[in-house]
Amino acid sequence: MANVLPPDDPGPQSLGQQIQNAFPLTKVVKALNTVDCEVMVNPQLVPVSHTIFLSGNDAGAKQTVRDLLESFGWSDIIDLGDIASARATESYLPLWLALWRTFGTAAFNIKVARQG
Repeated sequence: MANVLPPDDPGPQSLGQQIQNAFPLTKVVKALNTVDCEVMVNPQLVPVSHTIFLSGNDAGAKQTVRDLLESFGWSDIIDLGDIASARATESYLPLWLALWRTFGTAAFNIKVARQG
């Protein structure tokens, strides 16, 4: 069976960016990879406001994903920019795994606190 886990270091491009490059006519939007699958579709499992991110090149596709996120109950959505910014959220995995081990549950997320 092939290794289904991403490499530790996918290189200078995000996996989302690599998919976009391989399929240039496809509207790739990266989101939801910073939370567990149950929190993805039910952000209320974490009882305080918390943040989700999205990245992509196409404004219309990002709006469609934003609408989907809002339908799940997400309200703190940060658009990080084009698909290259997905590299940042992909790099979050080691911290997420450490938090999961520490808490003993995947029902958590982070909140970006910002001025204004």
